[in-house]
Amino acid sequence: MKKCSVLVFCLVLFTSVNGQFRAGVARKSITPDTPMWLSGYASRTQPSTGVQHDIWVKALAIEDNNKNRIVIVTTDILGLSHDISEEAARRVIKAHGMERSQLLMNSSHTHSAPVIWPALSVIFDLNQADQQAAMRYAEKLTDSIVEAVALSFADMVPAQLSYGRGEAGFSVNRREATDKGVVIGINAEGPVDHSVPVLKVTDMTGKVKAILFGYTCHNTTSRTYLINGDYSGFAQLEVEKMYPDATAMYIAGCGADQNPNPRGTLELAAEHGKTLADAVGKALNGELITLRPPVRTSYTVTDLHFKPVDPAVYRNEMTGSDIYMQRRARLILEAYNKGWDMSTYKYPVQAVRFNKDFTILGLTGEVVIDYAIAARKRFPGENMFVAGYCTEVQCYIPSKRILSEGGYEPESSMIYYGFPGPFSENVEEKVMDAVTLVMKRTGAKR
Repeated sequence: MKKCSVLVFCLVLFTSVNGQFRAGVARKSITPDTPMWLSGYASRTQPSTGVQHDIWVKALAIEDNNKNRIVIVTTDILGLSHDISEEAARRVIKAHGMERSQLLMNSSHTHSAPVIWPALSVIFDLNQADQQAAMRYAEKLTDSIVEAVALSFADMVPAQLSYGRGEAGFSVNRREATDKGVVIGINAEGPVDHSVPVLKVTDMTGKVKAILFGYTCHNTTSRTYLINGDYSGFAQLEVEKMYPDATAMYIAGCGADQNPNPRGTLELAAEHGKTLADAVGKALNGELITLRPPVRTSYTVTDLHFKPVDPAVYRNEMTGSDIYMQRRARLILEAYNKGWDMSTYKYPVQAVRFNKDFTILGLTGEVVIDYAIAARKRFPGENMFVAGYCTEVQCYIPSKRILSEGGYEPESSMIYYGFPGPFSENVEEKVMDAVTLVMKRTGAKR
């Protein structure tokens, strides 16, 4: 009896000393039951024809010994709409007594997942049945986020967190300068980030519960009509083969101007996924940093301004031959006619910091790599991963440099997203001011 008591005491003591966190992980399938239009490519002419592999909402809940929390939610979709993001956050906060800064939502930006209406509605001409299917899917996605978070809290146990870093070289800068301006191609001299940050969560027996990893690259390897997570979906499957008890989660970096290379087929998506998974495995088998509490979080919203555009421009677009410009012009003119303010976009920024050991900076939308470079330069002492595609994906977020160069990301993409666009020249300044604010609130020093 005494031996048993001593054993229990030692186990409790070991847990209190080493289990400085509690963590839980959960997932919900968001694979549709019927064919649906897929998002991301305007050139598609029909709904999905099948499923290559399931797509998921996954949630990782982490809490330190002082009850400081963060829940990281990853979704295998193009991007959350404002409506879904706001509704899911409202319900999660109410159900679990959380602050908004304690929920970080990220989308993989796969172009082989269902339409998230009304985001990118300009590129679709959905009939009534397809429109209703998209609305039902949006409702299911919202419910799945809320349910996954609840399940992750129910799964919480004492845990250890550790961090490692690998490297995968298949991303390439896609902004190629030509005589006709900047086009989507290959820019071998452009900035890239091949690092693969990896967060490992283990219980007190050493069992791996979750592996969160990131990469900075567009999820656009293939143009298939089969539902799948593109390279990040294949990578998660490969990581789970290596660690069968773990839930693998992918968080997207600032890859708005980065493409996989080569690309064009589903086979290449699987190949890139294997490359990324191997980088994760190598990082986990290397030297890892043990993360310490506290967990500090911060969230803010700033206003990004659009350059003023004469409404006559949209009236001309309405009578032009480009169907996408017509649809964008209709949205803008209807808003203008109703007196709605279309001059700004409210832009969320958040930070999650594990002591001084590891930081995730979460930026909203399709963020170009310049922001990751700028954030790390502004906070050089931070072990930081800068994630794009957080909160919601409403449009591209260009840097001042890219705004001046022109091209798809700062200009023509805004047509498909239905925004007045482009942003004003102070867009980078506004974003970086918000970055500085949330980082300082979490204790980071410049």
